[in-house]
Amino acid sequence: MGDIILETRDLTKHYGGVHALEGADFILRKGEHVAIMGDNGAGKSTFVRQITGVEQRTRGEVIFDGHPVHFDGPLDARKAGIEAVFQTLALADHLDVPDNLFLGREKTFMNWLGPFRFLDYKGMRQDTLDALQKTGVKIPNIRNTIQNMSGGQRQCVAIARTASFHSKLTIMDEPTAALGVQETAQVENIIRTLKEQGEPLILISHNMRQVMDLVDRIVVFRRGRIVANLNRDETDGQDVVAYITGAKTQPEYDVEGVT
Repeated sequence: MGDIILETRDLTKHYGGVHALEGADFILRKGEHVAIMGDNGAGKSTFVRQITGVEQRTRGEVIFDGHPVHFDGPLDARKAGIEAVFQTLALADHLDVPDNLFLGREKTFMNWLGPFRFLDYKGMRQDTLDALQKTGVKIPNIRNTIQNMSGGQRQCVAIARTASFHSKLTIMDEPTAALGVQETAQVENIIRTLKEQGEPLILISHNMRQVMDLVDRIVVFRRGRIVANLNRDETDGQDVVAYITGAKTQPEYDVEGVT
């Protein structure tokens, strides 16, 4: 167990009669990058929402960094060391870049005043510039509010926020879906940097080329269940697609009878 950063056992989520996620057993080791793939509605994002506390699971266990956890919300997951970029981005449109990067973890000074303290705007702006430089994200004016930025810039701000803080686990849900070629390359460089730093990552993506280039292992979801667990070096795109469509199954992940 010493090298396992995240494990789920029988992780399940039902929405009334809809079984969006059923019995997901999953392991992620320290420093490992794993892609989660599957068709739309396969349960990929539902799986991540249970891990990060966005939703409360129907049943099952989540063990993070060696301890059972049950997060009441995403802020609890972040405090524990899980940074996530969701498709919805979760940015505050009326705030600028530094305020979004430090939202919920603002830098302050004069903390000796008890409950009264001052926000360290200068420090947050400098740390923001350092973070953008580190991740290769280019934002012309960090004082610009999010609502005045392009979709690609907004996505890059969300990813820079995730990659800027040392975390025990990074999760990215379709991080390049709305990006152009240059911005996609920046995001992929961020992922490679996380790999070099030994930080584990879960990547949800439909981009087969991206997955085959960036991860160590591929986990395939279908109809709310994990149906395949593949080493990247021992598979190819056609093989992965066969598991996604149900044309092929692994014996230990037999999907017969799934509704």
